[in-house]
Amino acid sequence: MFCLLQASVLATAAQQPAVKPAEKSEEKQKPAEKSIMPFQIQLLETRVRFEANGDSRKEVHTVVKLNNILGAQEFARLAFDYNRAFQQLEIPQVLITHANGGTSEVLPSAISDAPNPAGEKYPAYQNVRVKSVRLLGLQEGDTVEYRVITTTTHHPLAPDFWLEHSFDRSGQVLEEVYELDLPTSREATVRTSEDSQPFEEKKSTEGAEPRILYVWKHSVSTHEEKKPEKVTARSSPQSSLPSFLTEGDLAVTTFANWPRLMVAIQKFFPYESPAAPGIKDAAMKLTAAAKTTEARLRVLYEFVAQKVITVDLPLSATGLATRMPQDVLATGYATPEDKCTLLISLARAIGLPAQPALTGPAASVHGPVVPSLLTTVLVFAPNHEPRVRPSEGVKNTWMDPSEPVTPFGMIAANLRGKSALLPFPQSDTQFFKKIPQSLPFAAFQKVGVNAKLSESGDLAAKVNYALRGDNELLLRVAFHQTPKEKWKEVASLLAISDGFRGQVTSVNASDPMATREPFTVEYELSQSKFVDWSKRPVRIPALLPQIGLPEPPTKLTEDGKKSNIELGTPLNVETQLTLHLPPGTKVEAPAGTSVARDYATYVSNYSVTTETLTASRHINFLLREVTAERSVDYSAFLHAVQNDQAQQITLVPAVDSDKNVMH
Repeated sequence: MFCLLQASVLATAAQQPAVKPAEKSEEKQKPAEKSIMPFQIQLLETRVRFEANGDSRKEVHTVVKLNNILGAQEFARLAFDYNRAFQQLEIPQVLITHANGGTSEVLPSAISDAPNPAGEKYPAYQNVRVKSVRLLGLQEGDTVEYRVITTTTHHPLAPDFWLEHSFDRSGQVLEEVYELDLPTSREATVRTSEDSQPFEEKKSTEGAEPRILYVWKHSVSTHEEKKPEKVTARSSPQSSLPSFLTEGDLAVTTFANWPRLMVAIQKFFPYESPAAPGIKDAAMKLTAAAKTTEARLRVLYEFVAQKVITVDLPLSATGLATRMPQDVLATGYATPEDKCTLLISLARAIGLPAQPALTGPAASVHGPVVPSLLTTVLVFAPNHEPRVRPSEGVKNTWMDPSEPVTPFGMIAANLRGKSALLPFPQSDTQFFKKIPQSLPFAAFQKVGVNAKLSESGDLAAKVNYALRGDNELLLRVAFHQTPKEKWKEVASLLAISDGFRGQVTSVNASDPMATREPFTVEYELSQSKFVDWSKRPVRIPALLPQIGLPEPPTKLTEDGKKSNIELGTPLNVETQLTLHLPPGTKVEAPAGTSVARDYATYVSNYSVTTETLTASRHINFLLREVTAERSVDYSAFLHAVQNDQAQQITLVPAVDSDKNVMH
C-alpha cells in the first residue's frame, strides 16, 4: 500500500540465502522468463516408496544442462537437507559431461556432511544437516547428472506419512517422471489438483503385501494436453472439519481427519504435566511486577522473543519434534517452535492457559490433512480478565516469539485471517481458531520531509518516518538484521522506493527491539543539480512519497464475477513537506484535493509563505476491502488521488540583475 514497503522487502530479501539447486522444489513454479534460462532440467525422475510402518525411500535423478555461466555458478554446489535422527541421505552419483567432450565423475570422498548453517553453533540441533558436493570448473554447455536417495525410518509422526508435489509449469523441466508407490494396507488419501498431470495407476500383488503404483509422466511438448483426473486411493470418509488446502498438484496423507493429527501432535507439547523444575520460578520472577494478565503475557513474550536466540530452522527440519522447555530455558537458544514451547510453559506455570496453534500461509478450509502445510507454530492465549461490559467478551492474544522485533500480539500479515489448528481444543469440535485480521494497535505511517533548495539547484533533505503496523515490522527486521555500519544501504533502498534520488549521508533509527513504541527512521540525503534554474519556469513534484493504492482487479473469478478490491489492513498515512527556497523565489502551488468514502479518505494541502512551501497528503484506509459492485466508485476515488499526486509545483527563480538568471 505504501512505497516504503517495497524498500523494506528488498532490504530483507537481500539477506536471504540463495535457492539451492537440490531436489526440485515442491512449491508452485513461477512462470518462465522469456530470456534464456541459466539452466534447463532435461530429465527429472522422482520415485517415492512408503511402507506400512511409515518408513520411506525417495530417489531423485536429475539431468541438468547449463546454458550459461550463471547456470554454472548456480550448480557449483549441490546441497541437500536432511535430519540424521530419522533420515539417511546418499548421493551415489554426480557426473559431469563437458561441452568440449569427455566426462568426469565426482567421487564419494568429495561429498561433505555438516550441520545446517542455521544450527551449526547450537549443539541441540546438530542432527539437522546439509550434505553437499562442490563441482569445480563447470562451464557453459556442460551437463550435470546426479542422484539423491533419502531414506526415512522412525519419523516422529510414524506410522503415518504424507507428501506434496507440484509439477513444473515454467518450461525449465523438459521431461518429468514421478512415481508414487504405496502399500494397500494403509488407508492413504491421494488427491490431485484440477490442473495436475494425468497419471497411470498400477496394482501389484508381488512381494510380501499388495501395493499400488501411480506414475505421472510429462514433457514440455505434451504439457497440459490432457485433462487431468482426480483420484482417491483407498480413502477414508473425509471429515467435515476445516482442512488445509494444498497449493500443489499432488497430496498424499494417511491422516484421515484432524483429530487423528491432533493426537499425534500432542506428544510434542506435553503441557498437561506439572511445570518442569525452574520454569515456574522463572515465570514468577519475570512477572513479579506485572499487574494484569496482558502485562504478564507481554513480559513473558518479550523475554522469550528477545532473550532466547532464534535458530532459524523450518518446522519440517525436526519432523515437528520439540525440545523440553527446561532445556530451552537452560541453553538460551531454540527453533521457533521450541520458543513457543517455552513461552507456553512459562505462561501455564502461573495459571495462564496458553497453548500451541499450528498454521501456515496455505491454510484454507478444504483438502486433505497434510502436516507439511503447517509451517508455523504460534501461541494462543485466551485472556480471561474481567470486562467492564460483559458484551465485550473474551480477549484472545496471539503471539509469535520467533522474530525478536515483532511487537507483542502482532502476527505477520501472511498468517492473519488463516485457520490455526489447536492440538488441545477448547471443545470436542473447536479444533481450529481463526487468527484475527486486525492488529493489536492502530496502524499508521507518518513521513516528514524537511528540505532546502539552494541557489545552485542542489537539494538537501532530512526525511523521518514513524510507523506502526506491517511496514513497521518489515523495517524493524531489515534494520535488525543489517549491521549498523550498513544501515545507509537500507536507507538508500528506502529513499529510492519513495522516489528520492541522491546520496544518503547519514541515518539513524530507533532500537528495533524497542517494540512497545513505534519504529522511527531518519536519514539525510543530498542531490546535486536537482533543478536547473536556467529552465524557466521550473516544475518539480511535491517531495513526498507516493501513496500507493491497488488497481481494480481486471480478472474475473471462477464463477465469472469481479473480485473485491483488497485494501489490506486499515492504515492511516500522513506525509508532510517543508521546502525552503532561495530568496526571491516565487512559487505557484497546486490546489488541494479532498475526497471521502466509507472505505478511505484522502486530503491534500499545498501552501506558500515567504520562500517556504508546505505540502501535506493524508490518506486513511478505513476498510479492508471494497466490494466488486463499487468498483466504479473506487476507480473515481483512485483517479482523484492519482491526479493530485501527479500535480507539480512551479518555481520562478529570482532574476539576477547582471546575468538575468539565478546562479
